[in-house]
Amino acid sequence: MMNFGIGVIGCGYWGKHYVRIFQELPQTRVVQASDLSDESLQIIHKYHPAVGLTRDYRDILKDPSIDAVIVATPATKHYEIAKECLQAGKHVLVEKPLATTLEDGERLVELSYKHDRTLMVGHTFLYNSGVRKVRECIESGSAGTIYYLDATRTNLGPIRQDVNALWDLAPHDISIFNYLLDSMPYTASATGAHFLGAEREDVVFVTLMYPNDIIGHIHVSWLDPNKVRQVTVVGSCQRIVFDDLSTIDRVRIFEKGVRADSQEVDNFGEFRLKVHDGDIISPRIETNEPLKEMCIHFVECMQTGSTPFTSGENGLDVVKVLVTIDESLSSNHSSISLEAWNGYRPANKIEMAERQDHV
Repeated sequence: MMNFGIGVIGCGYWGKHYVRIFQELPQTRVVQASDLSDESLQIIHKYHPAVGLTRDYRDILKDPSIDAVIVATPATKHYEIAKECLQAGKHVLVEKPLATTLEDGERLVELSYKHDRTLMVGHTFLYNSGVRKVRECIESGSAGTIYYLDATRTNLGPIRQDVNALWDLAPHDISIFNYLLDSMPYTASATGAHFLGAEREDVVFVTLMYPNDIIGHIHVSWLDPNKVRQVTVVGSCQRIVFDDLSTIDRVRIFEKGVRADSQEVDNFGEFRLKVHDGDIISPRIETNEPLKEMCIHFVECMQTGSTPFTSGENGLDVVKVLVTIDESLSSNHSSISLEAWNGYRPANKIEMAERQDHV
């Protein structure tokens, strides 16, 4: 069995969980952890005394016993640190978002090809058994025609100092929407405000248009005292609700819906609807720790060389949507097309090799 040495850069809320999980997995061991906060490092030492500690993350890059690095720093630091890790020949799992600009995200994907390293993005909800159950329902056709998706992700803080509420919270829901619908939106519009006086929006409302005229709506906020983590799918036959905070029914299926009657109407202007009213079902959901499932998958990808489920390209798709939403926020809330990104992708391994041949 291969044993991978792991380095963790950023030991805040998510970083300490990465240390715990990679210490638990039989195929990995955490060699070093890095953070600028002595308090965070002391917490790591308290629970994992065998892990080396450093304030300088470059010590991790220089360590030949470290095969892979987890980047769990503030979002604006993702690109620079992940870039140095890939250049040092390390596999990388970077927290969401992949980067805060499209150019930086593309560069990271190309570097992973160039150095033949695994690049994975921490879109943790795609490893959540509840979210996967919702996709099962959609794929089975039991929900009928999908009308719209609605996501709410609110809480009273924590307020970030490096990005706005959109970049902090919405990557979760964009990645979930893209996964559930197996597609990218083709337009995005948004409105937001910075009620706390800073330049960064602390509340944002987003509308995304997907193929087949499916609407995706996202509400993110740092200002709402009611913590909500919910995604709703409304179809012609069912309403499906995923509630990440529920300890009992994380997914509920309401067998209720409405659709236009296919029968011919009697006269002009008459319109018939069929209303279906059935049971409320709470399907069995396998209990899992999504972050641990994601870490196990990361190890498998390093072992086999396979492409991660939440690959760099997958993360880049989310960045494309975020950049477009930002453009809408700064252009009087107008609807912005994502068609410019159709077919846009970083150079693959073969293209990178061809570039090198011409240098």
